[in-house]
Amino acid sequence: MLDILAITGPIYLCIALGYAAVRWRVFSPADMRVMGKFVIQFALPALLFNALASRPLAELWQPAYLLAFGAGSVVWLLVSLWLARRVQGRGVVESAYMTMGMTCGNSTFIGYPVVLLAIGPLAGVALAMNLLVENLIKLPLLMTMADVGASGKAHASWKQALRDTLQRLVRNPMIVAIVLGFVVALLGWPIPSVIARTVNLFGAASGGLALFIIGGTLVGLQVRGLRRQVAQIAIGKLLVHPAAVLAAVLLLPLIGLPALTGELRAAVVLSAAMPMLGIYPLLAQRHGFEGFTAAALLAATVTSFFSLSAILWLMRHSAGWLA
Repeated sequence: MLDILAITGPIYLCIALGYAAVRWRVFSPADMRVMGKFVIQFALPALLFNALASRPLAELWQPAYLLAFGAGSVVWLLVSLWLARRVQGRGVVESAYMTMGMTCGNSTFIGYPVVLLAIGPLAGVALAMNLLVENLIKLPLLMTMADVGASGKAHASWKQALRDTLQRLVRNPMIVAIVLGFVVALLGWPIPSVIARTVNLFGAASGGLALFIIGGTLVGLQVRGLRRQVAQIAIGKLLVHPAAVLAAVLLLPLIGLPALTGELRAAVVLSAAMPMLGIYPLLAQRHGFEGFTAAALLAATVTSFFSLSAILWLMRHSAGWLA
């Protein structure tokens, strides 16, 4: 168990330090937003570019990973929408944000540090694959659905909402960094040492700072009065999502598709087991659903210490997962 705590312990200590720093007013919530902007705009794009540009293309392109993560995530996304919309009778916008909480993980701020400690340098490749699925499939679909549901004008709104989402996607610095990293790897361009060292400096700042920011953003969030909805979202994200991706990992080879093996097999399940993305309440705030989304973020982030530790323990004691 100590080897598991060696992986999860530093992650949640960094989160706890961020929480304490804001709770005791060393930093303000506004400071967390500024730091978060730095991580998203500079540090994480530098990390992604460096992880991709410094590797051969054959190592970067992982179709089995994309299939497993994409198929498991999309199937659970559709089931989540059906449960919220048809079984529970929730509105279109609320269903979209509940589904976002159950399927869109924090691959950057929490996922990357955990996977890095678990499997090493290949975590950068896993992060890039995760961001492609999340930013090209899951988030555009759910954000477009929320915008259309809020407007009530389906035909015209779908086009406008999708156009707005795609425009945001093109300007996303992490997506730009992934594309540039793939281009450099494809063409085999050597990176000048001055640029490489600059990128490394920015990339090295991402891990601990990202976790510190997550802790700071949890200050003041409340769960009271929303327990049933919050529990549904947390269980869906921390347990059902990784189970769906694990099922995809096991089933895809049985139908003749590429098998995912080695450390990336552990990485894809761990990535699905992360709590929801840190900007979840900010996205939902546009349509007035910041209440249950903020509560779900708090509950899932705290509970993930135990769920991730359990998953890592199972992997350590199952042949072929983690050494």
